[in-house]
Amino acid sequence: MITAVLNSTGKSLGKNQGHFSLPFGPMQEIIKLKGITRDFPLGNQVVKVLKGIDMRVNKNEYIALMGPSGSGKSTLMNLIGCLDTPTSGHYWLNDQDVSQMSDNELAEVRNKEIGFVFQTFNLLPRSTALENVMLPLVYAGMGTKERKERAEEVLQQVGLSDRMDHRPNQLSGGQRQRVAVARALVNKPSIILADEPTGNLDSKTSVEIMKLFDDIQASGNTIILVTHEEDIAMHAKRVVRLRDGMIESDNLVAAVAP
Repeated sequence: MITAVLNSTGKSLGKNQGHFSLPFGPMQEIIKLKGITRDFPLGNQVVKVLKGIDMRVNKNEYIALMGPSGSGKSTLMNLIGCLDTPTSGHYWLNDQDVSQMSDNELAEVRNKEIGFVFQTFNLLPRSTALENVMLPLVYAGMGTKERKERAEEVLQQVGLSDRMDHRPNQLSGGQRQRVAVARALVNKPSIILADEPTGNLDSKTSVEIMKLFDDIQASGNTIILVTHEEDIAMHAKRVVRLRDGMIESDNLVAAVAP
């Protein structure tokens, strides 16, 4: 399959800064960022990492964030994931302004609205796959029986019904990442955030994991992933490129018949 970068009219384009509308179906905005900046103190200086980000994301979009090291993509991912708050600007998530929330309020939003998948899996080494996936449901206050049933359901969804009682050191890298994906899905979040999800995997396993993300997006989830790899980014339907703390381009990616 060949891919091309398109704008909303279906014409091929180069760099195209700003937001666009997808060329199909009614849309429901799930994320809106307006004038987002993030500064970090460094000694007696201030490092300006994000310099005024405007961005909108609709429900069920599949977006890749790309850019060179130091471009601000990981900082932006942390802000979208409510792991950090902006220095200035506003962030609306499902029509809630989360940019001024307290740490406790942000933790509640994260647990209800966002599922995280990390490059390093971040699994508890002494817990089984099932126990790892059940963990977010403990914080959500769900009962033991319901937790177990829901965790089993998502492990089956990611193809690990026969590995539920295995600990991380008994699983391959791809299986560990599938556990991490199941954990991200278990609370039925609005958004899945994936930070270099194939960074620790070989090429064959990376293809399998990206197929899993494709299936998750097709089932209705919004996915935003950070990647350095162009072939991984091409799984997304939209690629946002950052440079020097600003959006350099924001483009649709569409399949073109050979």
